[in-house]
Amino acid sequence: MPYGVTGTTLPVMTHLPPPAEELRLLDAELRQLDSRRTQLLARRAWLVATLQQARQQPQQAWAQARTQPPPVAWSRPEAAAPSVQNVLLVLGGVLLTLAAAVFTLVSWGHMGITGRALVLGAVTLAALAGPALLLKRGLRSTAESVAGLGLALTVLDAYALHEAALAGTDGTGYAAAAAAVLAVIWSAYGLLPATAVLRLPLPCALVAAQFPLLLWALSADAGSYVISAALLVTAGLDTVVALRVTGASVRICAVVGGYGTGGWGVLGAGWLSVTADGPGAAARAGALLLLAAAIALGAAWRVSGPGVRHALGLAAASGLLTVGALGGVARFGVPAEWAVPVHLAFGVALLAVLRAGRLLPDAVRHGVAWASAVVQALALLWALPVVALVVMGPAGWLVRVWSGAPSDARAAVAVEAPWPSDAAAAPVVLLAVAAVLASAVRAEQWRPRARLGALGLLWAAALLLPAILAVPHLAGMSVLGVMTAAALYLGRTTTSGARVTALVLALVTAVDLTLVSLASQTATLVVLSVLTALPAAASWRTGLAPFTAPAALVYAAALASATGAAVDWPPARTALLVLAVPVAAALLAPRLGAQRATVPVEATGAAAGLLAVGLAVTDPPLLALVLALCGVIAAGTALRPDRRPVGYAATALFVLAAWVRLAAWEVGTPEAYTLPVTVPALLVGALRRRRDPRVSSWTAYGPGLAATLLPSLVAAWGDPQWTRPLLLGTAALLVTLLGARHHLKAPLVLGGAVLALVTLHELAPYVVQVAGALPRWAPPALAGLLLLALGATYEQRIRDVRRVRDVLGRMN
Repeated sequence: MPYGVTGTTLPVMTHLPPPAEELRLLDAELRQLDSRRTQLLARRAWLVATLQQARQQPQQAWAQARTQPPPVAWSRPEAAAPSVQNVLLVLGGVLLTLAAAVFTLVSWGHMGITGRALVLGAVTLAALAGPALLLKRGLRSTAESVAGLGLALTVLDAYALHEAALAGTDGTGYAAAAAAVLAVIWSAYGLLPATAVLRLPLPCALVAAQFPLLLWALSADAGSYVISAALLVTAGLDTVVALRVTGASVRICAVVGGYGTGGWGVLGAGWLSVTADGPGAAARAGALLLLAAAIALGAAWRVSGPGVRHALGLAAASGLLTVGALGGVARFGVPAEWAVPVHLAFGVALLAVLRAGRLLPDAVRHGVAWASAVVQALALLWALPVVALVVMGPAGWLVRVWSGAPSDARAAVAVEAPWPSDAAAAPVVLLAVAAVLASAVRAEQWRPRARLGALGLLWAAALLLPAILAVPHLAGMSVLGVMTAAALYLGRTTTSGARVTALVLALVTAVDLTLVSLASQTATLVVLSVLTALPAAASWRTGLAPFTAPAALVYAAALASATGAAVDWPPARTALLVLAVPVAAALLAPRLGAQRATVPVEATGAAAGLLAVGLAVTDPPLLALVLALCGVIAAGTALRPDRRPVGYAATALFVLAAWVRLAAWEVGTPEAYTLPVTVPALLVGALRRRRDPRVSSWTAYGPGLAATLLPSLVAAWGDPQWTRPLLLGTAALLVTLLGARHHLKAPLVLGGAVLALVTLHELAPYVVQVAGALPRWAPPALAGLLLLALGATYEQRIRDVRRVRDVLGRMN
């Protein structure tokens, strides 16, 4: 309903909003009216100035001023009038307050007690009465400034009273009483009908109310419990004010005060609960935490409507405080290592609010449920180091391979790190959280993920049990083997999400079992055999083959290496055992039903082949044999239509095998290494050009020719004998002639360049020594004459063809 007055008759008004909201709207309307009045007064001043100028100027100037107002009057001001007004008022109030403070602190001692009382009393009463008169005249901003001055004077009055009449009293206690009295006085002043519209007194009263209880506790030399209680009670009063008062400024002050005092109170109570040395101290600290929880829960209950997120956070904080309070007391009734499970039990108990239905607001129920989730997550973080020790601890056997079986499963995992004293409670935490995930999560979207999480936690708990119970070493490995087999079986019978989870668990368990088995030679061989068979069995007729088949090959390679080490074979001879893995991979890859498994199996086989090569690198004869066998495997793979490019790898392996064998025979002639490469390369290039004549001669013949000509050229330049240069020059001459005969650039350029360089090498001694020994220059000279003759003949034929073409052209 619009607010206003028509004549002298007030319209009938229906209070649709609450009175407090209607009062706020009225204040807003009055502020807008004040602003509009300021604008109209400014316009009136400009009009008056314009009229005065018009009386002194001609009528034409008056018309011009009427159509074009002075640009200075209508220019946009840099600061709005209300802003300037507020700045001036605030500065004036601050200066007056400083002046009063200086008078009280400095000039106070120059006056008698009567004069002091009269001056301060008169000034304070005037400052507090002034706003009422100013409000009647519509000067609200000025009234606010004067009211602020009056409130500051009351603080100075309290200080002056202590210094003049109560100097012997305790300063902290007096401050507590003064803060309480000032809070009451300011509240009463802000609620008076004449000053109720002022926005400053009530927030100031609320600020003053933050200190009485705390200062009283400090003045009484109370302990930490009383101080924390004073802070929490103050926070509770702030919460009540924030929930019941509608004024925005008061509510903001109450919220800030509640969070501030409540936060410090909770920190103090929490510290007291953690450092409590007995049930009594823990109970007192727990009571404080329960008080804070009750305050947070009450606030969440009241604001659960419009402020859902705020209520959610408050309810979660209430749940956490409750768990901390109850757990802090209950931990003195159990051994120290069971403190975390006790807190977890109370955290799980919070989930009972989910069954409350409509008895509690949704925001409160969800907030308490989030608190339970936080407690469970913290408990899992506490148990995580124990799980990490059991999973990663056996890696210490990598530097103690086959040094002797440990006494039990605990010693098998605690190789380099000590066993934690509170590890016995870790499986309880894991099982409890797993039970919650499996039963409490009911949303369709989250239920599958929760069950997978429960599966992982159950696996972690089972992994911890052998070490916690300190079962014999063989029994502990048996448990790990059964867990691996169970995870693989679960992966065969479940959906895709559970299948991935089961595969990850099986992989981690298998690695852990492998590391544990390194303590004993027999255990290593048995475990690697089992871990080779289990994934291989799981690879048939299931969708696990892309993961389990490569795993089986990896463990087969590890088994071959361990077998060679067990029979004291050198690494080079062990490489022959490892080659069984690439053979198996080459045979199994085309027979696997799942096409996705083919590439992983072949990649694993190739990696095993590289391992075999690495093992044999110290023995050149065996290395040549291993490379040749790898070439045979690659050639067999290249027989498949979809693996033809593997033939290039087979060729490279055969060439490498030949080179290694020649090096083992201490053959130093480079042609022995290059000709096995050149001949196949030239044959392949010839076949390719026959199938596709558009292929460049550089692509077809360049690599093959360069593989022999260039190394031989380098050797010929350093060879003092004449045999190699003669043979190389003859070969280069033949290559050049073939290139010229078939119009191929690669043979022509490569052959000619090598021939020229060989010739240069052979003629260099003759030029230097000026000795014309025929064996040195005659062959190159004959070769040059032959090339000149061929070139001339070739040019003559080209000229004859052109003549014939010209004759035919003239005939046409």
